[in-house]
Amino acid sequence: MSITQNHTILNPAAKRAPDTGTVGGGENPSQKPPVTILQVLPALGGSGGVERGTVEIAGCISAQGWGSLVASNGGERVYQLQRAGADHFQLPLHSKNPLTIYANISKLEKLIKEQGVDIVHARSRAPAWSAYYACQRTGTAFVTTFHGTYSVGTALKRFYNSIMTRGDRVIAISKFIAGHLKQMYGAPGDKIRIIHRGVDLDSFNAGLVSAERVVKLSQTWRLEDGYPVVMLPGRLTRWKGQAVFIEAIAALGRNDIRCVLVGSDQGRTGYRKELERLIEQNGLSSVVRIFDHCDDMPAAYMMADVVVSASTDPEAFGRVVIEAQALGRPVVAPDHGGACETIIEGQTGWLFPPGDKAALAEALRSALSLDEDGRRAFAERALTSVREHFSKDAMCEKTLNVYREVLRERGRDV
Repeated sequence: MSITQNHTILNPAAKRAPDTGTVGGGENPSQKPPVTILQVLPALGGSGGVERGTVEIAGCISAQGWGSLVASNGGERVYQLQRAGADHFQLPLHSKNPLTIYANISKLEKLIKEQGVDIVHARSRAPAWSAYYACQRTGTAFVTTFHGTYSVGTALKRFYNSIMTRGDRVIAISKFIAGHLKQMYGAPGDKIRIIHRGVDLDSFNAGLVSAERVVKLSQTWRLEDGYPVVMLPGRLTRWKGQAVFIEAIAALGRNDIRCVLVGSDQGRTGYRKELERLIEQNGLSSVVRIFDHCDDMPAAYMMADVVVSASTDPEAFGRVVIEAQALGRPVVAPDHGGACETIIEGQTGWLFPPGDKAALAEALRSALSLDEDGRRAFAERALTSVREHFSKDAMCEKTLNVYREVLRERGRDV
């Protein structure tokens, strides 16, 4: 059985490597923390919301003085996890092979027993199947987070997805997802807890984004001074609506703006070429540009005059909207999914019918017509909304409260 934990022997009182502290952030490496939470997910690579949320919650667990553990197949975010005060255990949880999923049950069972895990929090389907049966064997509490709608398709696929509804508590990342859980899987409402994703207001803070950072990015992207910037962040995939956005810009009929699509094609070179052809066909080569990646999204948002989401399928939540609002940017998004919960129509942004390029163009026209006072009012309302409802701190505290709720049901008061 192979379980790797930072080159450390796996046992109930395992010490970390010298540069990462002790399990749960305590002073004594042999002292068992009052509560130990194990999060499981396929891997810790990339920039997805699942991976980012796992690291954020791991840090909150550790800051609480609890044991914070994560099991995955690893990735570049393991370093961030360790900096957050958590321990990582490498297991092949990324695999959807039924034999590997079955083998992972015993591996997780061993991990749960040796680390004294109180709650296993599953964030993806394949690891959730292994974790569920490991929890059944050990009598450990099981919590899930439902991050997306998943494709339903066949009865077998629906059954595979349904593991995410079997938690003692099921966290839905939006009201939209909570409704989906009830409608598609018959999940009982008394088990569902809605916890919106949160934005880190320390990182996405307009007062901390220097002019130098914005200028540097603008120069890297070769954006001329004096042009309003409209930005659509998101990986290049059809349902993210880049084609709708390009056609809306064409309908807007303005050459005095600059529009940027920010996101990797992740190997979808055919779709990228299709977008490039669409830009050329609409005579927008000087207006619309595509950039693969951005390492400084706060600076990118600050450079933008308007931030757009154009997804043709409903976003489970849509972190772009709250990140942009945290930095005082007007936002435009389709009137479905999580955006309906994060945008106050006409107050913090605009909603348009999904896929409607003419309506998107009209919303962009309204956003670009704001004067200085109007932009300032939008920024104040948007930041207030994010602070009150969509901060990382609020997300973390609500998640910890779910853990406490589950433990109280088992006679534990923490």
